[in-house]
Amino acid sequence: MQQRSAARLARILDACAELLDETGYEELSTRAVATRAGVPIGSVYRFFGNKRAMTDALARRNLDGYADRVERRLAAIPAADWQAALDAILDEYLAMKRTVPGFGLVDFGTRVPAGAPGPASERTADGEPVPDANHRVADRLTALLAAQSRRSPDAVLRRMVLVAVEAADALFQLAFRADASGDPDIIAETRELVRAYLARTLG
Repeated sequence: MQQRSAARLARILDACAELLDETGYEELSTRAVATRAGVPIGSVYRFFGNKRAMTDALARRNLDGYADRVERRLAAIPAADWQAALDAILDEYLAMKRTVPGFGLVDFGTRVPAGAPGPASERTADGEPVPDANHRVADRLTALLAAQSRRSPDAVLRRMVLVAVEAADALFQLAFRADASGDPDIIAETRELVRAYLARTLG
């Protein structure tokens, strides 16, 4: 039963990702997702109260997939080669941006119009705000980089990774606005910027 439920959830998220590419977020509907996934509409509502909750779950799945890809790449990189580690982190993001359905609109956090309703999970069980997408990415990458370079995932490293994530996110958005495949010159400049900034703590 649990395996069937997981498979159904995966179909729903796959359908959501495909429809995001085809119609965009504004036209996305839970009914369309149910039809594409081949499941009853009640199955969608069993998992998600609205489309924002569904796309947030897709974003979290994307982040898990990204972290897995990065971890596999980092496992083959020597601890001292921090530049290769950064390249792996950036390369895996770019690969997902170009190939993963729905990633252009959602990546690791739902990019929705201002005022759109959010999911019930916007706050933790303790009532604290849920960290935004780039904070979640920074947490995962800090842990991965610390393990790869055999150093402590301290507050300094975490803060610098967060700044690098925010900068790269903004610049990659610019690169993909200029070119559907990502403007190679802007991507190259972003890579140099991130390397130069993180060299202070990783180099």
